[in-house]
Amino acid sequence: MKVVHYQQVPAQPVDMPGAVGCLIRCLVGPDDGAPSFTMRLFEVAPGGHTPHHAHGYEHEVFVLEGAGTVLEDSTEHPLRPGSVVYVPPGQPHQFRNTGEVPLKMLCLIPHPLRDMTGPCPAACACDG
Repeated sequence: MKVVHYQQVPAQPVDMPGAVGCLIRCLVGPDDGAPSFTMRLFEVAPGGHTPHHAHGYEHEVFVLEGAGTVLEDSTEHPLRPGSVVYVPPGQPHQFRNTGEVPLKMLCLIPHPLRDMTGPCPAACACDG
C-alpha cells in the first residue's frame, strides 16, 4: 500500500514539444506495483497548455481546480472543477488553462499502454 500526500511526489515539467507551463506528478504507477493503471496529476499554469497530440491509449480525466478547455478537433469544451473527460485512443486533444490559477487535473491511463512499445516514461515523460 502507498499512502502519501500528493505534494510529496515530485513535480516534473512535461517534456513534450508544444507543452507550455505544464507539470506532472505520477502519483501511482508501475513502480508502486499498480498492475493496471497509472494515476497522474497535471498542473497547467495560467495561459499554459498541454501539447496538441494523440496516442494509442485512453485517458480518464477529472478536473480538481481551475478553469480551462479541452480541444477536440476544432471544438473547445469548457472545464471547471468536477468536469470529467474521456479521451479515447487515437483522439487528438489538448488541455488549456483559461483561468487565473493553475488548472489541476487527475489523469488515469492504462498500462501496459495500448499500441505503445515502452513503459510509461515513453508516453508521458514521467518516472512512473
